[in-house]
Amino acid sequence: MKSLLNLEEAAMFIAAFLGTIYLDYAWWLFFAWLLAPDVSMIGYLFNTKIGAVFYNLAHHKGVAVACFVTGFVISSPEWMFAGLLLFGHSAMDRVFGYGLKYADDFKHTHLGWIGKK
Repeated sequence: MKSLLNLEEAAMFIAAFLGTIYLDYAWWLFFAWLLAPDVSMIGYLFNTKIGAVFYNLAHHKGVAVACFVTGFVISSPEWMFAGLLLFGHSAMDRVFGYGLKYADDFKHTHLGWIGKK
């Protein structure tokens, strides 16, 4: 089952990348900005609860879809690009086992614990 879910996430990542090309952005721009959502980890400088909130906002696929839909409604390719980027980044993270964070520890995600316990 885990392999099937990873394939699904990989397909979402590819779809986000192809969406940016469809919006007529240069192919490399998606990859240049791909790690930008990880800036949200700055919240962990305060504590794990604030860090989890910041991280989860930047890595939640619902937020990504809302961003894309907002861009579509207001005819803003920049907002649509941002939504696709957030969506693709979140899918990529899930392929590598990084999920949404619990407030108790950075390594505690909805996919389980990161690394060895």
